[in-house]
Amino acid sequence: MIPAETRGARRAPAVGERPGFLRAFQDLRREHGFEPLRLEGAIPAELDGTLFRAGPALFASFGRRYGHWFDGDGAVSAVRFRNGAARGAVRLVQSDGLVTEREAGRPLFAGYGTRPPGLRRFLGGLKNAANTAVLAWQGRLFALWEGGLPTEVSPADLATLGTDDLGGVVVGAFSAHPHRVAGRGATYNFGVRYGARTVIDLFELPDAGAPRRLATLPLAGATMIHDFIATEHHLVVFAPPLRLDVLAYAAGRSYERSLRWRPSLGTEILVIPLAAPERVVRFAVEPFFQWHFANAFEEGGVLLVDFARYPDFATNDYARSLMAGHPVRPRASTLHRAEIDVAARTARFEERAAIPCEFPRVAPAREGRRHRFVYAAEVSAERIAESALQDRIAKIDVERGAAGRLALGPGQTVSEPVFVPRPRGAGEDDGWLLTLVYDAPSHTSHVAVLDARDLAVGPIARAWFDQHVPLTFHGAFVPG
Repeated sequence: MIPAETRGARRAPAVGERPGFLRAFQDLRREHGFEPLRLEGAIPAELDGTLFRAGPALFASFGRRYGHWFDGDGAVSAVRFRNGAARGAVRLVQSDGLVTEREAGRPLFAGYGTRPPGLRRFLGGLKNAANTAVLAWQGRLFALWEGGLPTEVSPADLATLGTDDLGGVVVGAFSAHPHRVAGRGATYNFGVRYGARTVIDLFELPDAGAPRRLATLPLAGATMIHDFIATEHHLVVFAPPLRLDVLAYAAGRSYERSLRWRPSLGTEILVIPLAAPERVVRFAVEPFFQWHFANAFEEGGVLLVDFARYPDFATNDYARSLMAGHPVRPRASTLHRAEIDVAARTARFEERAAIPCEFPRVAPAREGRRHRFVYAAEVSAERIAESALQDRIAKIDVERGAAGRLALGPGQTVSEPVFVPRPRGAGEDDGWLLTLVYDAPSHTSHVAVLDARDLAVGPIARAWFDQHVPLTFHGAFVPG
């Protein structure tokens, strides 16, 4: 554990600086390749590999602040651990949209919550911000954004290589939430396409071999689906009761402000057999919303799905308000389990941990299988009162309903915890949790290394960048 008196340089905010966690919503100051990071504590010698993360890193276009957090131009950051040392890198993704706008000298494209000024408000296409997640597949690295193609990035130096339709497999969108199922040796993903009828495309990316499109299925309406989950035999989709108001969008409103919450429709559950995806089972349940799933598995014809559940779509208002610098009180989600009886077409929901949390993850070996522990970013009551983001890491025992939690300290904002198994580990929780942390007092960021077996020990190491890395959404660890 790192002694409190050695934890990071601290300074008071300068005159005119925005205090607290909102200072994280400033543009990335410096891009760089891999360079040594300042260390506190001792990085385990067995921790060998690279943590890649993606998130918005530019928050304005030609002096005009973006309308939503999700519109920021993306950057990929990386911290490479080897032989007890750490090297870090961070670079903007040079998306086609960003490059075109810089060449034109003005904003041209729409985003999730932003539309360009003037007539471009009605004519401009979407900018692929590549700002949400990363996918490591067959030695390649992709920055993902759910409204377009994956953007390939060099894992060696984070240089942008360009968008890729994976050999023509992706014809529309490729979501930011692929899920690998170890038991099948493949990664699965989806994409939603709008048109005369809204459809969902389903993709399979094998560990070896060419990707393929599994199926294209119709959806009940023009909804928004952010994530899904996979077991060894099924894909599971929760389609929320959101509907895109096409007339509002055509009139110049942003995409997210044109989404309408229609609770009377209920949330539709789609259970898709991997062996025969055309035999999809679908039915509606009470309305709710979720951004992220933790995991799912099957037992005796029942699918058990763990996810972070919200009562409605008000969470989107909070994410929007962050860009204005005056955040509204956040709507918190808690970890729930859905027990889905496919034959009966019913679902029962139960809260598994009554703590406000998001970005739930499980150990990679447990994906698609029964698991005991879910790791998540938690927001304390004090931070909720301040309308702030997560400041704790939680380890939730979904079998016993207990939770261990670690507060990272005053002024700390944590990201999604990524589990890295210890070589020759003996248990499901035998490994480390890596979380990128924004430290508001010093306006810098670091990766904290936690012992997943015992969070109470605190960070066993921290690898510090010399600047702040804007808050990221999702990451992946690539061994070796």
